[in-house]
Amino acid sequence: MTMSTEVQSWIGLEAMDSDEAKVGKIDQVYVDRETGDPEWLAVKTGLFGSKVSFVPLEGARIDGDHVDLAYAKDQIKDAPNVENDGELSDAEERALYEHYGRGWGDFDRDRFDARDTTVGHDTSGPTTDDAMTRSEEELRVGTAQRESGRARLRKYVVTEEQSVSVPVRREEVRVERESITDANRDQALDGPEISEEEHEVVLHEEVPVVDKQVVPKERVRMDTETLTDDAQVTEEVRKERIDAEGDAGSDR
Repeated sequence: MTMSTEVQSWIGLEAMDSDEAKVGKIDQVYVDRETGDPEWLAVKTGLFGSKVSFVPLEGARIDGDHVDLAYAKDQIKDAPNVENDGELSDAEERALYEHYGRGWGDFDRDRFDARDTTVGHDTSGPTTDDAMTRSEEELRVGTAQRESGRARLRKYVVTEEQSVSVPVRREEVRVERESITDANRDQALDGPEISEEEHEVVLHEEVPVVDKQVVPKERVRMDTETLTDDAQVTEEVRKERIDAEGDAGSDR
């Protein structure tokens, strides 16, 4: 593990001052623009970490789950106010060096010597090596579940007419006539010879009688099935391009 990588792993750890008093949590690590070496720690201080104070990395060391700093808590909190925007200007760095009792002239000379011995340097950031890394964004598409709608079963009552054919029986009067024979003669002569008489027959018929009963017919439930479709995702991605400018020689 390089020094830079190790110090970057300190981000989020508790920082303690030279007297083992809590200062705050390490928020960022600032590196030297020329050498790329870690140089400053941005520590969240104040109520609820509302302020960021810069403290030199010099003399700091990891101790278990916290980092011990080489400066006192009061000196750290009284450091000049500097924006935690990812880079320190020369003026901001000069003010910090003077606050912590380190001469800006010595630092400026060290930085010049380091640049003077480097074959080529980065003009836009820390000098790394003699090559650039070209990167590009790639789409990583996943899925997330969301509610797309709702379905429900609702039971309600409707009324309709239903016709059923039912056979019914009824009685009708049928007049039967029979001749007088020896077999019925006695019955035929029983009574006056000439008279008036009525004979009544009760007729019957069947009529439909309607009754209703509830009969279960079927069970209905809802279920879901999963269908798979293809969804087209379109998004812009950035790609780095590297071109040679200035007095660069032609390819051979």
